[in-house]
Amino acid sequence: MRSACDVPHLRNNTVRSLQRELDSLKADGLHRWLRRVDSPQGSRIRVDGREAIHLAGNDYLGLACHPLLTQAACQAALQYGCAAASARLISGNYDLYPQLEEQLARFKQTEAALLFSTGYQANLGVISALMGSQDVVFSDALNHASIVDGCRLSRAQVRIFPHNDLITLERLLKQEISTGRRLIVVDGLYSMDGDVAPLREIVGLAERYDCMTLVDDSHGTGVLGETGRGAAEAMGVLGRIDIETGSLAKALGGFGAYVVGSRTVVEYLINRARPFIFTCALPPAVPATVLKALTIVDQEPQRRQRLWDNTRYMRAGLREVGFEVSPSGTQIIPLMVGEPERAMRFCQELLDRGVFAQGIRYPSVPRGTERIRLTVTAAHSKADLDAALAALAEAGRTLQLV
Repeated sequence: MRSACDVPHLRNNTVRSLQRELDSLKADGLHRWLRRVDSPQGSRIRVDGREAIHLAGNDYLGLACHPLLTQAACQAALQYGCAAASARLISGNYDLYPQLEEQLARFKQTEAALLFSTGYQANLGVISALMGSQDVVFSDALNHASIVDGCRLSRAQVRIFPHNDLITLERLLKQEISTGRRLIVVDGLYSMDGDVAPLREIVGLAERYDCMTLVDDSHGTGVLGETGRGAAEAMGVLGRIDIETGSLAKALGGFGAYVVGSRTVVEYLINRARPFIFTCALPPAVPATVLKALTIVDQEPQRRQRLWDNTRYMRAGLREVGFEVSPSGTQIIPLMVGEPERAMRFCQELLDRGVFAQGIRYPSVPRGTERIRLTVTAAHSKADLDAALAALAEAGRTLQLV
């Protein structure tokens, strides 16, 4: 039995081992730190004490600081206070939450919706609640970390197929003879690569091989499709996805997340999804802002049009400079670098020139695919994009990337 005098020694050993791991991350170019932001989100941002053109965020429609959203948040805070102070299953279910859920279900053309505190919790909650050790999940290799962790937490058998590889997916579906539940899970719009999942073909395979489908459309909601309903609308399968999760903190300018699907699935999650059951409800200001955001998405399609105009302009400018640009056509544009130290040097070269675009490294992306991730928004002016392209050209030449 350990004596009390042993404890500080053990604690010091633990701290030293943690420091060794941190030193190893630094040596490998994988150390992370928090930047300081002291301005609102927008086309420009003050980061680490300097103003820069903002190409690193996810405020795709420019709604995060929209006056109607901030007004709705203030009114909700005055009416309900700053916190729900309880889980929704106890005393935290203010009327704003079911209002937003009904609106989200209508928007996504599903039977029901359920709010979660974060997108991460939504994927953890759905996958771990629906799937168990006798079940099988077919997961895209580039799925978001929350999907990966949800699969692990569920203890289901996981079959990983290469990114968007429908041939391998069908082969795995044919080979798997489990009699339990079967689930295909993908991102709708991949946050680091900017490409859209082939949902029409995936849904066809799911229907042929008796699988449920789960799509995380965090980066497509509000953006993709004729009316902004997301990847399912853009791919022509609206109403055929079994379950969709997504963030309210990106194009919708709020916070939290949603799950949409059948009434049976939503009722099941209310009873079985631990991240929902055991988490305090979102602050009342959050659903109030998202309700307003959904109205703007519906009433102001010109925001999406401006986003796509800016995206086409930026992509054409990058090609003209000499960068290799993916053909996906979305607002997420990765510029491949291939080395962690070089990616972060590229990031710093850009910041020195007044552009903030984050370097992305393992484990956010596979090793050897380190990159700068550019995100275009509806809020950017042509002057912003021209200045950013000039900085990208200079930094690219400095690092011999173009």
